[in-house]
Amino acid sequence: MTELAKKRPEFRNINAFKDLTTYRMTPAAWVSILHRASGLIMFLLLPFIIWMFDTSVSSEISFAKFAAAFNIGIGFVPGWFIKLVALALIWSYLHHFTAGLRHLWMDVSHSAVTKEFGKASAFTVLAISIALTLVLGAKLFGLY
Repeated sequence: MTELAKKRPEFRNINAFKDLTTYRMTPAAWVSILHRASGLIMFLLLPFIIWMFDTSVSSEISFAKFAAAFNIGIGFVPGWFIKLVALALIWSYLHHFTAGLRHLWMDVSHSAVTKEFGKASAFTVLAISIALTLVLGAKLFGLY
């Protein structure tokens, strides 16, 4: 055993008060946790998704009301807040989709999965989901 391996802490039973401040999660762990969180966000925002779909396809008048909601808001809810909720929905969908593709790929080619592949694919999922969210968020907020 090398000298470096002896100095590294070994976490078997994590104490929430003592060890969580020094515990460093891997990128794959972050992707896994965010995959679950994005699924929860999509589930919780399902009424908003249904409202957006219903008002956007019912009639021309309801579509105008839908478009105005993102600019001027609805009732006491300002338009920028509706845009932020839509941006959270965009991120959660994109992250959940790309992380799901990663999991499917690992299930299909399980013999090729290594620690390095897990780290690289986790960074790829994070980069793709954040980049696409920034592009679509810029479109949502009218930057292009």
